[in-house]
Amino acid sequence: MGDEEACVKVLQMSNTSRAGCYSVRMWGYLPAASPQRLPLLQPTPVPPAASSSTDSALKIVCNGGCGFALAISESGKLNTWGSTTDLGQCYLISGKQQEVPEPYPLQIDTPIIQAAAGWAHCAAVTGKGEVYTWGWSECVPNGKSSVDSGINASGRNTEVVVEDTSDSIQSASLLVPPWNSSDVGFVKASPSASPLNASGVPLVTSRHAMRPGHRNTAGGKVCEKVADEVPKKRRLANTEEAGPSENASAADENVFAPPCLVGFEPGVRIISVAAGGRHTLALSDGGQVWGWGYGGEGQLGLGSRLRVISTPQLIPCLGTPEGGLDQSRLVSGCFTATVPGNYIKAIACGGRHSAVITDAGALLTFGWGLYGQCGQGSTDDEMSPCHVATLVGLPVSGVAAGLWHTLCITDSGDVYACGGNQFGQLGVGGDHAEMLPRLVESPILEDETMISVASGARHSAVLTETGKMFSWGWNKYGQLGLGDSSDRDLPVQVAITDADYVSSIACGWWHTLAVVYSK
Repeated sequence: MGDEEACVKVLQMSNTSRAGCYSVRMWGYLPAASPQRLPLLQPTPVPPAASSSTDSALKIVCNGGCGFALAISESGKLNTWGSTTDLGQCYLISGKQQEVPEPYPLQIDTPIIQAAAGWAHCAAVTGKGEVYTWGWSECVPNGKSSVDSGINASGRNTEVVVEDTSDSIQSASLLVPPWNSSDVGFVKASPSASPLNASGVPLVTSRHAMRPGHRNTAGGKVCEKVADEVPKKRRLANTEEAGPSENASAADENVFAPPCLVGFEPGVRIISVAAGGRHTLALSDGGQVWGWGYGGEGQLGLGSRLRVISTPQLIPCLGTPEGGLDQSRLVSGCFTATVPGNYIKAIACGGRHSAVITDAGALLTFGWGLYGQCGQGSTDDEMSPCHVATLVGLPVSGVAAGLWHTLCITDSGDVYACGGNQFGQLGVGGDHAEMLPRLVESPILEDETMISVASGARHSAVLTETGKMFSWGWNKYGQLGLGDSSDRDLPVQVAITDADYVSSIACGWWHTLAVVYSK
């Protein structure tokens, strides 16, 4: 859950062009990838992909995934692994393969260049600047099935559904029977017609399962789902803040959507995506940010508490919101006049908040603020992108967001953190929340310059310019890679003894990945 620099690092050299080679290490909660479904407490080599060809080697690790991991191969295939139906995980989200990486069945010819995952949805960017997304229906834009006559390629009947707008949160661990990957059909999202009415109220404000052939009379196109492969499952309790072993239930039934080609305005080319709990951001090559999904706490930055936004909406990160300026907000530097920069260069999604960086290094945050994760000095939710004024003069180069916290790196290589700190995820010692960004200071980091940052749900990781990796925060499932399950409130170096240095890092909700180089 970080920006494109923190999420993934593309290796610029082939494994075969050097004396050594690159490989991926994993640790934390990836049940199918570990013996007896136990957490991996220390860095463990990722098994070779199902295909042993040279271009199947993994080269890019991706942020996100709730009990499953994502990485991109040399050939541009998005690989997933780690999930298991034993524990009720959903193959439609996390891919069919369990123990070893295997290409997710997107069935497209264009290479994937970047990807991210939330609790229960994924998004991937192709070399053509297109975005595919799948998983939780409210996270997948409205569209129409690419298969005509109301059935998918397998001949199964379809059902039409409207997006979920409940306040409940479900995890990725929802029981869905194994599916035939060859049967997955694409959904083409409708172009970005506004989902709002004249009063700015979301057109889709409640969820109903409608009879086949019916349309959503609230407006916009509906989305055809494969009834047999996208079943609903009722669960019992909120799992937003639960760990894997606590995921036995979720508060509401939900519907899963197959891969969808997201529709943007003509000429928009996407270069990176970020996935939050129930929302997605996309960054274009022109430096604009688009968002969709759930926006009840302002995480879509559209100026109000929008429920489900079912088509991508342009977020006014550097522009004046409709209706003019709110003078009371100018004090904190929320709008154009006080935000340096001409375009956005990086994005990140947390559980229910978001962050973006301008080309001038200004950090803007928006969304849920209960724990101070927006870094504005309060616990208020931010409905629109708001400049983190306390970092003025400290250009930000990278950002990552967790469930309740935010991390950023400055051009000078320092790390700042704000938000919830219940498990030490800020790395500043103790467990007190920080309403404003606080410098992560530790003797172990004194001589280090940080170049990349990543965040899981409640743990954090950084990479230094010398190839060292440090982590801190929640460690119940070994996601810190320190050989135990004890939380840490200060940075600790991750020892990867069979590698010379770490090249890039990424964090899932309860796991961590690293690309390492070995001679």
